[in-house]
Amino acid sequence: MSYHYSMVIQWSEDDQLFLVHLPEFPWQEFHTHGKTYEEAAKNGQEVIEAFVEMLQEEGKPLPEPRMLPTRPLQVA
Repeated sequence: MSYHYSMVIQWSEDDQLFLVHLPEFPWQEFHTHGKTYEEAAKNGQEVIEAFVEMLQEEGKPLPEPRMLPTRPLQVA
């Protein structure tokens, strides 16, 4: 199943890995990682699916996906 949750992927010089943060699941800073950007994105999607499954099994509500603004941004 496809979920529309945010994923922030950033390079870590210290770890020499791409770290993945999932803003809608804020209970930890980074949730997974990957040696490549693609691997990090795949791992992030797997973690999202696991979190959704866990919350559903526990009967807890799923977090609302973050949405981008629907109106154009004003640039000065």
